[in-house]
Amino acid sequence: MVSLETPVCEFGRPAIDFSLPGVDGRTWTLRECMGEKGLLVMFICNHCPYVKAVQQRLVRDTRELMALGINSVAIMSNDPSDYPEDSFDNMKTVAQEKGYPFPYLMDETQAVAKAYGAVCTPDFFGYNADLELQYRGRLDESRKETAPAGVRRDLFEAMKQVAETGKGPGEQIPGMGCSIKWRE
Repeated sequence: MVSLETPVCEFGRPAIDFSLPGVDGRTWTLRECMGEKGLLVMFICNHCPYVKAVQQRLVRDTRELMALGINSVAIMSNDPSDYPEDSFDNMKTVAQEKGYPFPYLMDETQAVAKAYGAVCTPDFFGYNADLELQYRGRLDESRKETAPAGVRRDLFEAMKQVAETGKGPGEQIPGMGCSIKWRE
């Protein structure tokens, strides 16, 4: 397992459109995922300890962001042939067990992850209502273990600011996670 840190936010970079199958049986596009005030695009998977450490907080934060007009979508871009835990069937199971309140999509060709410049799981891209990038940072202090209760909710606070002002915070702490498992 290779741990990577996310690059610095490229403010204003436009979101890239996609059309990907979801675990709910439908195909989702960028516009269908969009909220009135923005969109959080998350690259996650099932097997990564960094993702497992924050799953409950992801569910909590994305539900609260929905109430603020920010929708979320999760995209799984790992090669499941080397990581069977990340298979489409297992994605369905995890989404149901964890109660994901957002579409969970399979990026089988990995083209979407490459277009976004995603490097790890989790990797968060927070967009405003104009689909301009405003956040590329961590969820909170969690790493392979869940951070203690009461830590600053970096991603939630940043996206709340995006919902209120259309702009993300100037200071952002990079996220960290397992490298995306690219096909050879």
